[in-house]
Amino acid sequence: MPPSVAPGPSPDAESAPQPYPTHWEADVVLRDGGTAHIRPITEDDAGRLVDFYERVSDESKYYRFFAPYPRLSARDVYRFTHHDYVDRVGLAATVGDEIIATVRYDRIDADGHPASAPADRAEVAFLVEDAHHGRGLASALLEHIAACARERDIRGFVAEVLPANSKMIKVFTDAGYSQRRSFVDGSVHLTLDLEPTEASLNVMRAREQRAEGRSVRRLLAPRSVAVIGAGRRPGGAGRTVLEHLLRAGFTGRVYAVNNALPADGGAMEIGGAPAHRSITDITEPVDLAVLAVPTGAVPAVVEECGEHGVQGLVVMAGAPDRVRQRELVHHARSLGMRIIGPNAFGVFNTAPDVRMNASLAPYLPRRGPIGLFTQSAAIGIAALEELERRGAGLTGFVSAGNRADVSGNDLLQYWYDDPDTRVVLMYLESLGNPRKFTRLVRRAAAAGRPVIVVRGGRHSGGSVPTGHAVPALGPGRTPDTTVSALLGRAGVIEADTVTEMVDAGSLLARGPLPAGPRVSVVGNAESLGLVVHDACRAQGLIPRLAPSLPADAEPAAYRRAVAEALADPATDAVVVTAVPVVGEREPGSGGVGSESWGHALTEALHAALRDATPEDGEHPRGDEEPPAGTVGTKPVVVAHVAIEGLAEALNARDIPAYPSAERAVRALAHADRHARWRRAAATPGKAPRYEDVDEAAAGAVLAEALGGRVAAATAGGPGSPGAVRSVALTEEAAHRLLAAYGIRVLPALPAPTEEAALEAAERLGYPVALKTTAPHLRHRADLGGIRLGLGSGEDLLRARAEMIADLGGPTELRQVVQPMAPRGVDTVVRAVVDPAIGAVLSFGLAGPASELLGDLGHALLPLTDRAAAEVIRSIRAAPMLFGWRGAQPVDTAALEDVLLRLGRLVDDHPEVSAVDLEPVVVSARGVAVLSASVRVAPAPPRSDLGPRRLASW
Repeated sequence: MPPSVAPGPSPDAESAPQPYPTHWEADVVLRDGGTAHIRPITEDDAGRLVDFYERVSDESKYYRFFAPYPRLSARDVYRFTHHDYVDRVGLAATVGDEIIATVRYDRIDADGHPASAPADRAEVAFLVEDAHHGRGLASALLEHIAACARERDIRGFVAEVLPANSKMIKVFTDAGYSQRRSFVDGSVHLTLDLEPTEASLNVMRAREQRAEGRSVRRLLAPRSVAVIGAGRRPGGAGRTVLEHLLRAGFTGRVYAVNNALPADGGAMEIGGAPAHRSITDITEPVDLAVLAVPTGAVPAVVEECGEHGVQGLVVMAGAPDRVRQRELVHHARSLGMRIIGPNAFGVFNTAPDVRMNASLAPYLPRRGPIGLFTQSAAIGIAALEELERRGAGLTGFVSAGNRADVSGNDLLQYWYDDPDTRVVLMYLESLGNPRKFTRLVRRAAAAGRPVIVVRGGRHSGGSVPTGHAVPALGPGRTPDTTVSALLGRAGVIEADTVTEMVDAGSLLARGPLPAGPRVSVVGNAESLGLVVHDACRAQGLIPRLAPSLPADAEPAAYRRAVAEALADPATDAVVVTAVPVVGEREPGSGGVGSESWGHALTEALHAALRDATPEDGEHPRGDEEPPAGTVGTKPVVVAHVAIEGLAEALNARDIPAYPSAERAVRALAHADRHARWRRAAATPGKAPRYEDVDEAAAGAVLAEALGGRVAAATAGGPGSPGAVRSVALTEEAAHRLLAAYGIRVLPALPAPTEEAALEAAERLGYPVALKTTAPHLRHRADLGGIRLGLGSGEDLLRARAEMIADLGGPTELRQVVQPMAPRGVDTVVRAVVDPAIGAVLSFGLAGPASELLGDLGHALLPLTDRAAAEVIRSIRAAPMLFGWRGAQPVDTAALEDVLLRLGRLVDDHPEVSAVDLEPVVVSARGVAVLSASVRVAPAPPRSDLGPRRLASW
């Protein structure tokens, strides 16, 4: 029997409800790109629920209740609006003030009767208004009700569905959860295990990608645009955007809205577009509205747009403060709209069937393969001008201002599916949801869409402009160098300046990736060739200087030299330099310095590239085809110096040209690093399986350490006042926790007295080490806090007395005795869960290399065997592990094993907030962990595992 009509407790018998779970509220993007708000149903929803039920068809009601059920009784309304948020939970999806879909669960026992905790099953049922079928509401509600159930210790859902209700059966079967299905008493009986699986996560992320991509498409490819606030006189933001839309040849309908127009003016125009006093006066649908109105007028205009059915907004006015900005975004989303802005500069779409310039930029750029996203209008203008100078075209452009709603992540979702966008350029002042960002970049880059990012405010201590209320990566958080390393491992190409971003983007959009770092340098000036040579060395490329061409070399000579370089199997890329020779030829003669010579050189280079393309279509690189429209199998870049017309001619032929050798080489180095990343991403490695890992034992240690505080901290949800800060495990507990994952820490016995020291040494066996665990002396052999190789009691007591005499009393020093480890290289291994970017593992050599110089390698968890090996080899001091200057190489395989086991521990148990292993001595055979500290805390919510929701900055 469906849960809605199952017998339940009377109102008097109901348990006291829990506080309203605010953290269950969420804005979501639906399958068609529209938005809805999901929230718990409350007592105040009685009237809305009745209205919703009256709009539902009789067929849908029959599928829900298995019988004709024309109206809800008073008892039904009470039951469906009164929940304890533990054993009975109801969620509603709303648009505006209307409920458009509901879902509820009721906890049941093994016999299917109403139950309370600790029963871990619940019956679930949905109802979706017929007008909103096909929008993905049931799938989104299933994700959210499943998350609520897991939080309340419900591990499985059961559902009864009529066989004819194929759409609802598909919702359950397509969710990706482990499930069982049977046919009982004329209905389909479904049982779902709510534990997230790889399949359920993949389903959720695929739906997220499609929905968010479509929501952006509604903004970038509208059929009609209304400019609200378009003035009757030229000038002002609204009138300017209106003129730019018309001048660009927008293929859809354009409307002007100005509330100062006369009420009885009849048919009116502004700037050649039909004009109205209000958007509600427009009789046809409006897909996109550009709001160029004062800040104070924005909320009322948003309400009118929602009433008219507008799909998206570009808000050019600023927000007075973060609170009102958040209210504005939530209100727009609740009406089914998404916002670009506030403080937006505008948007472009250069597609021939759209041609939209809804921005303050004076012209629509040429069509090309680059997508551009910026938060800053000024940076956006600079990037557009640089792209125009380089002859590089765009597919689309979004300058999102405060980025309160639509973010770079949304654009990555959209451009991932756009076949015409081959490179994405982004200027970001904050990362928003870094876990999601790195996941999306990794997917895009692996699919052949490089993402080049300039991060503003990297060195400003984590401060961001007022409008961007996002987690800061500043003091107390992950250092910027760590963030850069992690972004690089995710496939992000990070540039320091907008010019560098455009340089790299122009190359990656136009040419194939290099198969390696070997660069041939071809040119007519030895001095400029040496500049290229030095720049290559500085960027990690391997230059090969070809014989210099004569200073007055003709284009044909360049063609032969470039063709020879491209044919050389020891060449992966070519840098061409061209320097004018003053006075050698008269202007207009076709010689050096003339525009015709520049065109001739361009044709020669293009011919060399064309000739180098194999007729059979095979490419030496072997990992991908070159971008459409390019020739050649190896990248060729040109560093030009004052040759009239050369840059323009090269750009017209899609040959990347740069006004300096350093810029050309830097762009080529970015392409080389990205090519290496792609080759590595093709074989990402795997996580080893460990038979000796004891997850239960580790869980017992954590439960013992946190006790009942976990439940107390999480009962109110994420961010509740009862949240517990991290606590340090005792040394004994930390050692037991690590041992459960195969990481053995050498025992260290306290030595507060001479007798205790001698007894400890006897138990451990000589030789031993004597150490102080005082925080200011820990791991400081240079200050006398460590004495090694003590082979007898006399040596031990002498060392103890000297340490006390030099450094302080036994109480302050907190001395310990430890067995001697084999000699080797001292390293440090750490793992920390950063609230902004997730779990990070770090590795370096112990001492000044990591502490003073910051020579550390980093990786995001979960960790694969390949990633562990790369982290170890990524530090500058890595040669010390592999036999530097004749030293014996150490056991890096054992070291990799420690990294993998630690990564597995932190990934399996999110309660582990920080682990510090220092030092980890790596010897010729094996490793020895000499010290370990662990901090734990109630597990934070995992945004990457939870249901889909739009971020709220």
